[in-house]
Amino acid sequence: MQRRTLIKVFSAALASAALITSFGARADDKVIKVGTISGPDAQIWSVVQKVAKREGLNVKVIEFNDYVQPNAALDAGDLDANSFQHQPYLDSQIKQRGYKIVSAGLTYISPLGIYSKKLKSVKDLPQGAKVAVPNDPSNENRALLLLQSQGVIKLKAGAGTNGNNATPLDVAENPKKVKLIELDAAQLPRSLSDVDAAAINTNFALAAGLQPTKDAIALEDVHSPYANLIAVRIKDKDQPWVKKLVAAYQSEDVRQFIKTEFRGSVVPSF
Repeated sequence: MQRRTLIKVFSAALASAALITSFGARADDKVIKVGTISGPDAQIWSVVQKVAKREGLNVKVIEFNDYVQPNAALDAGDLDANSFQHQPYLDSQIKQRGYKIVSAGLTYISPLGIYSKKLKSVKDLPQGAKVAVPNDPSNENRALLLLQSQGVIKLKAGAGTNGNNATPLDVAENPKKVKLIELDAAQLPRSLSDVDAAAINTNFALAAGLQPTKDAIALEDVHSPYANLIAVRIKDKDQPWVKKLVAAYQSEDVRQFIKTEFRGSVVPSF
């Protein structure tokens, strides 16, 4: 009788210990809240969640419908990370609002490309070629940087970087005397019949039936300043979970999903 009582007491103690351990494990199982934007970003993060789960990281994705809230929420501590923006946008937000936020790793780019109905290569641009570029500051800057990377023009020192958007007035060297024609970004695909080449954003290229990786004669590099990133608070940058989160995003599973799902409209930057 006494032996049975001791066994019951011992069993109860074990069960209690197991219960405490279980609750303790849950308490230590931090949920990483990541803010992103509805659409392709959210689609990709649904895959990242699964990869992270396999590595013991519990990720909760919170979707936003504008570009202002995710940084405000991250800086305030309502999010642990966000993933929706490129470095120039983050820099401008930090400058305007004083956020203590930093990039932890790159994700993807929706590349701006140079397209042409007349040429097979940027090198084939003739003297005096007409090249259409977007007329809004951010995308015109991207277009001029892309033309510079292709050796078509050279900008003045400091132009186009560190928040200093370049314009055609910042062109220091133009060996082929190309004529830069500023147009509304949405009009650029329709301009292809009238110009030698045009720098077109991915969304407008796709709407016009153009595939960036197939039809562009030049594309932004995947490590362009306009590649999107995962942002975290500066104080968290060296936390182990940040490394795990970035590794989950930059996994082969996610790379293949991006390539298969978006077919060149979104390109991995890792």
